[in-house]
Amino acid sequence: MTHSAETSAAPRNVARAVVTKAADVFFISEQNGGVPPGNQDGFGLYYHDCRYLDGYRMRFAGTAPNVLVSTANQASIAQFELTSEELHLAGGKVVPPQTFGAQLRRVIDGDGLIVHDVLTIDNYDVQEHHLPLSLEFESRFEDLFEIRGLHPKKIGREENPQWLDGVLVLSYAGADGVVRRVEVHFDPAPSKSSGQRAEYELALHAGERQQLKISFQLVETQQKPRALQPVRSNVDQVALGIGREAHNWLSNYAQVSTNSFHLNRVIERSLLDLGALKSSLDGQSFFAAGLPWYGALFGRDSIISALQTLAFEPQIAEQTIRLLAKYQGATNDAWRDEEPGKILHELRRGELANLNEIPQTPYYGSVDSTPLFLILVGEYANWTGEYRLFKDIGEHVERALRWIDHGGAEPNGKYLSYACKSSKGLGNQGWKDSGNSVMNADGSLATPPIALVEVQGYVYRAKLLIADLYARTGDNPTATRLRQEAAQLKSAFNREFWLEDKNYYAIALQKDARPAAVISSNPGQALWTGIIDDGRTEAVVDHLTAEDMFSGWGIRTLSHQERRYNPIGYHLGTVWPHDNSIIAAGFHRCGFGKQALRVFEGIVSAAEYFEHARLPEVFAGFSPQDFPLPVRYPIACHPQAWAAGSVPFLLSNLLGLSADAFNNRLHVTRPVLPSFISELDFRRIKVGDSVIDLHFASTGQGEIQVEVRNNTGSVKVEVEQQEKRLEAA
Repeated sequence: MTHSAETSAAPRNVARAVVTKAADVFFISEQNGGVPPGNQDGFGLYYHDCRYLDGYRMRFAGTAPNVLVSTANQASIAQFELTSEELHLAGGKVVPPQTFGAQLRRVIDGDGLIVHDVLTIDNYDVQEHHLPLSLEFESRFEDLFEIRGLHPKKIGREENPQWLDGVLVLSYAGADGVVRRVEVHFDPAPSKSSGQRAEYELALHAGERQQLKISFQLVETQQKPRALQPVRSNVDQVALGIGREAHNWLSNYAQVSTNSFHLNRVIERSLLDLGALKSSLDGQSFFAAGLPWYGALFGRDSIISALQTLAFEPQIAEQTIRLLAKYQGATNDAWRDEEPGKILHELRRGELANLNEIPQTPYYGSVDSTPLFLILVGEYANWTGEYRLFKDIGEHVERALRWIDHGGAEPNGKYLSYACKSSKGLGNQGWKDSGNSVMNADGSLATPPIALVEVQGYVYRAKLLIADLYARTGDNPTATRLRQEAAQLKSAFNREFWLEDKNYYAIALQKDARPAAVISSNPGQALWTGIIDDGRTEAVVDHLTAEDMFSGWGIRTLSHQERRYNPIGYHLGTVWPHDNSIIAAGFHRCGFGKQALRVFEGIVSAAEYFEHARLPEVFAGFSPQDFPLPVRYPIACHPQAWAAGSVPFLLSNLLGLSADAFNNRLHVTRPVLPSFISELDFRRIKVGDSVIDLHFASTGQGEIQVEVRNNTGSVKVEVEQQEKRLEAA
């Protein structure tokens, strides 16, 4: 992602924000449901990278209500329970705390670009009160990149607030020619209105309840905005539709149920979050990376989250592939770090993108999106048994392979590397893309061009997977060439990335092929790809599970013995669930099932401490000995796509699921279960033409029994139990 960790105006803390989203509309609020006026922390109402509302405040008799509880268990619906503090009313009347209750229910109609806030006020007293209620709104219509510290060269014109037929209209004529406005509708109409403020005088009898509805209608147009129209949506019907949509989303995915309530909850939350992050562009669906900062198409993130969920539902992978192929690099453009054949990093649709003040139009500064794209193509084919997609995008596959071989920072070099060309691009272009994430043992930063350890693994795996597809479609010469190139890469990699003195792999090779010799999590992802020699896998696993790397909640991005280690540094010692999921998949692949379980148990245990069992993008690298619960990272995205995909991916790998739909096989290889699970059902697994239900049960003797309980097609399930040699690993 393009991260804000380095900007001087970086937001402070959205770790406990309440997040709601539907389609391309999302709302980031404080726990009282409001938005602190003028904040640069990311709170607000967004659409197409523009913050339509950056201030929203409710007051009872001039006093802020107290928050009792807030929740957004459904992606598009949030609920806030508030109560009054001590109030001083007209005539010197003092009303004690908790006299009034206020329930705020927020429902987003993403298709209609409407946010409904239904406010229900209760008078819990035994006497009547006249309660003054005020609502204030602000909007500067800032581009998301402006919130993150970028000062635009051109700015549009903010119109003065208007009240038209009882509707507050806040409007902005963008420098890009787009008019953006938010219309605030009230039902009933306020008693008094002026500027950006609405006031009510509520006469509440003893025990009486009254309800108000505030609806935000978002408008984006290149023409004169339409005349005001009443907001007619029935909030209850919208909410019912949201519930049905969530149910339908879950029903399309494979279902996991266990005897662990907590794990069941984590998995359901993961799938619901992915449903919330599902977005569409040009008629194709994809997982937006995360909120609030990355609610857009990101090559790496969208690919990895699609990979993580192939065992649950492969179809979004196809749409992601087609969409990324459409935007594949076509020319050499230094401003956007674009090169022919390269897969994009990030695509934005806001004012600054329209004005070309930022390179994300799209931006291609990712060294790994292209090999990951090919991996997704290959793995999607293995799960579906289809040649159709591969044939449809054959030209794009060839262009991606050519870029891997002849693009990057050192064309025709041995390794795929990067060096930023854009004046507003990313200095580091792997998944750890903050500016200080690739370093030497003395703490100095690595010097470009940089060849990351895990990226070479991605290239290796991509070439083998695509070679298989060429072979299956009759192009044996290309398949043979790709396999030979992969073998040559593996040989050179294990010779030149290996650090004899550390018994581990360098995080990268930098300028003049010098190793950046620190202990990091990156080689763990290389383990997943198969590029690491068998004789060195145990050393990698041992390093990653040692105390300096394994926090107890998960594997840190950097060893706490390294000079740049920082437990709350973005990539300098924090724990990333998606990183752990890929590493644990590598553990299991190499026969280290117990170590994979240790990672799984740490990540799942951490999820218990976050609201709704939702794993955030990243959390701090402190151990349970430092703090008894995982420490939040202050600006972490939540929900975040590859964090949401982490537990589903961990689980499918622990169970050893791999598909070979071309040969009508689903392999279950050396399955393992954590100690807190004795039985697990994995239903509706789609492989080729089959839908399969599997039941896993622990015998208590270290072996897992696997039973096929349903199989609708021709795919055969083949189970390979744990080998004794590997069981002892």
